[in-house]
Amino acid sequence: MSVPAPLPAQRQRVNTLDVSSGDLTLLVIADDPAGTFTVPELIDAAGGRVRIRTARNLTEAERLLTDDVHCVLVDLDLPADARRGDDPLSALRHVLRVAPRHAVLALATSESAELAAEAVRAGAQDRLFREELDGPLLSRAIRYAVERKRADSVQVKLAESRLRAQENARLERGLLPTPLLQGSDLRFAARYRPGRSRALLGGDFYDTVRTPDGTVHAMIGDVCGHGPDEAALGVELRIAWRALTFAGLCGDELLSTLQQVLEHERESEEIFATLCTVDIAPDGRRAGLCLAGHPAPLVARPAQGAQLLPYEDGGPALGLLPNARWPRRQVELGGVWSLMMYTDGLIEGRSAGPGSPRLGQDGMVEMVNRQLARGLAGEELLEAAVAEVRHLNDGELTDDVAVLLLDRAAR
Repeated sequence: MSVPAPLPAQRQRVNTLDVSSGDLTLLVIADDPAGTFTVPELIDAAGGRVRIRTARNLTEAERLLTDDVHCVLVDLDLPADARRGDDPLSALRHVLRVAPRHAVLALATSESAELAAEAVRAGAQDRLFREELDGPLLSRAIRYAVERKRADSVQVKLAESRLRAQENARLERGLLPTPLLQGSDLRFAARYRPGRSRALLGGDFYDTVRTPDGTVHAMIGDVCGHGPDEAALGVELRIAWRALTFAGLCGDELLSTLQQVLEHERESEEIFATLCTVDIAPDGRRAGLCLAGHPAPLVARPAQGAQLLPYEDGGPALGLLPNARWPRRQVELGGVWSLMMYTDGLIEGRSAGPGSPRLGQDGMVEMVNRQLARGLAGEELLEAAVAEVRHLNDGELTDDVAVLLLDRAAR
């Protein structure tokens, strides 16, 4: 049935359930000797216009398929030469490939109902039968198809976004370290909070391993910044540290090699990283400490509370000075102790909400001593410490936070 052309004083008014009433453009691909689509445009009851363009084959259609086209109507009865193949759906499949963001309608005769249904399964938003076609039906179908395509596109983007988020989460979880402490009597706990929203990994990094001689090595570091590039560099430095530690490097030799890794892997010469390494003797009573621009750990002993380890002999952050040196300082731990290593995200929050001074290392020591006085240890101690830092800051911390704890209990 032909769609009648609108009269000068009266154009077709079409009822529509669709909330969209803006102007739309329809591209019709049909060998149309009967002049079915001679109407230049339709106007529905909501006042929106549907402009109609026609193409007799796919070559003409590609020329007319501009950005202002919203919907494409493909006649499934196109001649084989017009649809470029013997497959009756070849023209439709071609349009779906070249116009993935456009709504697509399939036009068929009622005798080809199964073919029309197959067109919808192939990706068309709907099918129309030539014998039932009129102005109101066409206008409604176009608007419904456009809205359905928009909804489908939103769902696809949401699904892709969720998939990317899941893949990123799995990747980031895989990049977090697994401590290797088999055979050691030390207990390990850690907490990690990236500063980036919806991220699992930031520029902070840490690791703990036990080498065959019984020495326990622990490390914590911070790449300046907390974006994905910094997170990737932190992972590289952590993996390099583990490999170098198992290769027998320690102290200045290890940090000098890590600086070379940083210099080769960083994107600009302005990128640097702070680092703290501790190697605990097999008897657990003493340790070697190296600081590369990083805050000193704190140690807590029975009846003594928490206090910072010496930090006067530290060296510069990695990547700041060529040929730098990082002295290794020997510290006595004693028989029973807890050693807490952390990044500056823990101490740079506010001490009493916005505008107040930074918490700082002294404020952190006082805060940890309050938690110790409550009898907290291990995982509970770290959880309470991070929670109180956020409470004192009166809001979420903007920098990455990494904290690890090594405990040695009485034998």
